[in-house]
Amino acid sequence: MLFNSFEFFLFVPVVFTLYWFFFNKSLTLQNLLLLVASCFFYGWFSWKFLILLIACIFLDFLYGFGVNSINKRKSKTYLILSVLNNLSILFVFKYYDFFAVEFQRTFELVGIHLNISLLNIALPVGVSFYTFHGMSYVFDIYRGIRKPVSNFIEYAVFVAFFPLLVAGPIERANHLLPQVQSKRIFKYQQAVEGCRLILWGMFKKVVIADSLALIVDDIFDHYPHHSSFTLILAAIGFSFQIYCDFSGYSDIAIGTGKLFGFELLSNFRFPYFSRDIAEFWRRWHISLSSWFKDYLYIPLGGSKNGKLIAIRNTIIIFLVSGFWHGASWNYLVWGGIHAMAFLPLLISNKNRKHVNEIVANDGKLPTWTELLQILSTFAFVTFAWIFFRMHSLTSALDYIKSIFTNFNNLKEVLIYRWIVFYVLIVLIADWYFRKDERILKIPKLPRLIRIVVYAAITILIFSLLAKMPKQSFIYFQF
Repeated sequence: MLFNSFEFFLFVPVVFTLYWFFFNKSLTLQNLLLLVASCFFYGWFSWKFLILLIACIFLDFLYGFGVNSINKRKSKTYLILSVLNNLSILFVFKYYDFFAVEFQRTFELVGIHLNISLLNIALPVGVSFYTFHGMSYVFDIYRGIRKPVSNFIEYAVFVAFFPLLVAGPIERANHLLPQVQSKRIFKYQQAVEGCRLILWGMFKKVVIADSLALIVDDIFDHYPHHSSFTLILAAIGFSFQIYCDFSGYSDIAIGTGKLFGFELLSNFRFPYFSRDIAEFWRRWHISLSSWFKDYLYIPLGGSKNGKLIAIRNTIIIFLVSGFWHGASWNYLVWGGIHAMAFLPLLISNKNRKHVNEIVANDGKLPTWTELLQILSTFAFVTFAWIFFRMHSLTSALDYIKSIFTNFNNLKEVLIYRWIVFYVLIVLIADWYFRKDERILKIPKLPRLIRIVVYAAITILIFSLLAKMPKQSFIYFQF
């Protein structure tokens, strides 16, 4: 079930009503309702893949008990089984065809022709996310951070909670499970914050991302026929399209979680106001970046075993992150480009220069130095997005080549001025909200005016949902 659908706006009120008005006396019944609702939500995409989801949940639930064994050898065996189980699922559905084709091409270079059968099967929605949920749970038990959960329903809700099931945030057992296991009390202010986040997330997805997609996708799909400035403008447009699409999903997920008494992990903190690439990755897809840091970077040795080890681990992290997004060379190059930008900061010990402070925290505008840093970081990220957006490495390189060669019809860029309009809306709003992405503090306006504004935004969203072709979220394909 898509967030940006009329079905979702019927689904949530029904579950909300049952949850708070009929099942509120029993934590077990509330959790059971959430599990059933989550299965229904996921089954709306595909009931066949729901079986795979349930199997993954059940296996990692069992692995958790094995990993908790005082026998270290047995504990490690179950950890390996969990990792192999989850990675095998990812390999079969996401990477098998890629490796089969590349393996075949490699042998053809030496004159050996193989006929390897391809699976050509659909990628289960959210498989990259819920497998990471399961692995993090088993890893945490193995590392002694937590004990296994004895209640299957509680564990299943942790993995399959419908707001985060198909595109995150990637939750941690220590953060979400205690909330699943504790009695929830309805809090009016939390619910209000949740509704604001849902409304803002829907606005970013439907009004901004989907509107940009209609323009940007056409330019990218026919890039040889467009001028250099138009291609640059489209690249900028895609930067905001993917940001509003994915952060919009995260806002809706976090907001929906709040409606049911849960506080999910933050996933975005206004990444396009970052002053260097290290800060960007602390603000973009935070739950994935921190997952790789805790479960891959640190186990590999982190940065405590010398600079060379830290450099090696950083390169691995970025390449794995790129490959996590898709089985294609352009994603690997995208990850590698970010690694090359990150390494100078790591080598010069400047990668943690901007950790906690907010840009222009004490003022209304950034300094000239901050502005230059923000613009240069955004320019680099936008350049890298071209490799992410194109369907192959060759087409990405051709797109970049066209930027430097297609100088004809420069006035064409005026046709696509709507891209600038949508970008400015996001920039102004994000700058205003930049101190807290979860609360979205709005101006102190009279209640009637606020109601009118909310109603106008809601009407706009629903009118566009009715008129525009329904578009899935970009990160559903990962």
